Amino acid sequence: MAYIEFKDIEKSYGDRHILKKINLRIEQGEFVTLLGPSGCGKTTFLRCLAGLTALGGGRIFMDGRDITAVPPRLRNVAMIFQQYNLFPTMTVYSNIAFGLRMKKMPEKTIRHEVAKALEMVGLSGSEKKYPSYLSGGEQQRVALARNLATKPSVLLLDEPFSAIDAKLRKELQIKIKELHNQLNMTSIFVTHDQEEAMRMSDTIHLFNDGRIEQSGRPMELYSRPATAFAASFIGSYNNLSSEDFSRMTGSSVTDSRTIMIRPETITFSQTPFSSEDAEHYYIEGIVSNQIPQRNIIRYTIDVKGAGIDVDLLFHNAVNHPVHKKAYLKISRKNTLFF
Repeated sequence: MAYIEFKDIEKSYGDRHILKKINLRIEQGEFVTLLGPSGCGKTTFLRCLAGLTALGGGRIFMDGRDITAVPPRLRNVAMIFQQYNLFPTMTVYSNIAFGLRMKKMPEKTIRHEVAKALEMVGLSGSEKKYPSYLSGGEQQRVALARNLATKPSVLLLDEPFSAIDAKLRKELQIKIKELHNQLNMTSIFVTHDQEEAMRMSDTIHLFNDGRIEQSGRPMELYSRPATAFAASFIGSYNNLSSEDFSRMTGSSVTDSRTIMIRPETITFSQTPFSSEDAEHYYIEGIVSNQIPQRNIIRYTIDVKGAGIDVDLLFHNAVNHPVHKKAYLKISRKNTLFF
């Protein structure tokens, strides 16, 4: 039996159908990411689990118990939002202690739990500071500590890094995943950032227009997308029409399918390949552009009026100048037809 189970979940606002009969199972201890574009329903889905948004239909079960009608405060679920939602007139200590005091815990126990939570997030010694004296990353750590102190069964994270710069975002990603593993929590994370989802998740559920487009392990979604939408959202693909693909390769693709090829799977050469085989497509073109992207360079190759991108590691890519001939080899097994 799954630890959390969603059965036929629906939600509408007026004539807008936000969630469309979603069925989903989450195992205890999993780090699950709900990934998808803005407006696809992932945050609404998370709020339904927290009890902050009423269902339009369906049931939610946790540890075998139907919690559909259970009030939020009795679900033992903690939620971290995009905004830190700290009390500005309270110290860090008081912000973290607030939930424990609501549970009427003894002050000695509260002091112990606050100290332990601050140590976990790396903010020991910050008890007397006010939120306005903390950086954005530190404030989000306090919000995390406040939730961890209550010992929730499930931790929900609604795009918690959206207001934080890239370096701090990566540090917090690592910290949250470490704490997840250390505390053996069940965590459900919402993001529209595919790299974030790939880096943190045990399982990804890709949302699209109120439905789950595909579910699986990160590398499964990356290497074996089930639909054109999944291919375009997880990582980067060349998205070619059948007409462009036929013109590039000399193959006869007569129907109106979409052909998708990952840029990093394409072999690039400045000289023609010495031999050709039936397992690959061979393409000749001209380098029309090159764009550095961190540790890779993306080349755009013009092939008979259509463009195709090729990604090469930076140290392998420096000798391919613009306006020069390019010869490409593409494995047929890495070419997806939708």
